Amino acid sequence: MIVITGATGKLGHHVVTQLLNHVPAAELAVAVRNPSKAHATYGALGIEIRQGDYAEPQSWPAALAGAHKVLLISSSEVGQRATQHQTVIDAAKAAGVQLLAYTSILHADRSGLALAAEHQQTEAALRASGVPSVVLRNGWYLENYSENLQAALTHGAWLGSAGHGRIAAAARADFAAAAVAVLTTAGHAGKVYDLAGDQAFTLSELATTLSKLVGKSIVYQDMPASALQEVLVGAGLPAAFAHILADADVGISRGELDDTSGDLRRLIGRPTTTLATALAAALKA
Repeated sequence: MIVITGATGKLGHHVVTQLLNHVPAAELAVAVRNPSKAHATYGALGIEIRQGDYAEPQSWPAALAGAHKVLLISSSEVGQRATQHQTVIDAAKAAGVQLLAYTSILHADRSGLALAAEHQQTEAALRASGVPSVVLRNGWYLENYSENLQAALTHGAWLGSAGHGRIAAAARADFAAAAVAVLTTAGHAGKVYDLAGDQAFTLSELATTLSKLVGKSIVYQDMPASALQEVLVGAGLPAAFAHILADADVGISRGELDDTSGDLRRLIGRPTTTLATALAAALKA
């Protein structure tokens, strides 16, 4: 039995869909906060749906009962994630799980991103637990950009604070394929993979690529992180989330989301999705 947590999220959906190409539905279960929501997505596929709410520790013994392997997709609740992840780690240990895979952040061990702190705590908790584990340090999603094109298309500018920093982003489907690989093949316990796209780019190069695809000029406008945060808040984002995004751009300027390890390409056995491909697909959609 393989159990996927957070399976109603975008990454989780990719993982479950791809797993069905490798294992029977009867050997899969999803642990989700809202089983009725998951039923609409997975009910007809023969996948077992269990309640597993990161905020409800008492839900996890049943959620992981009989699990051989578990994919712990990191919680989206920044500030609460380390505690929530510890709950799942404890339940996995009690259940005798033989492999616990965790989606961390690229270069978590040395990252200065605000987002990295709870991943660092979770990785430490995994090591301390004694549960056989594999850490998938996911880089930036291409969808962080391809799903947020409208402002740039409207105003002819992409705003950021990343300077000339390069971003080795890949598609969610690529990261999902890596998770599927470690869940369906042997030899991954104890490994840490830094997962990133093959072709890194700057935000200026992103603007140039987008310009070519739409046939009009899109420029990259670099600005201080404080100014970017103000713009994001003015666009309606919560201040805390705007801070995280601006902080991530500063991290990009330091090179924290660039990577040349090739771990992702090797795990999935193919090149990763390119920026141009992701942008073209988003524009077509």
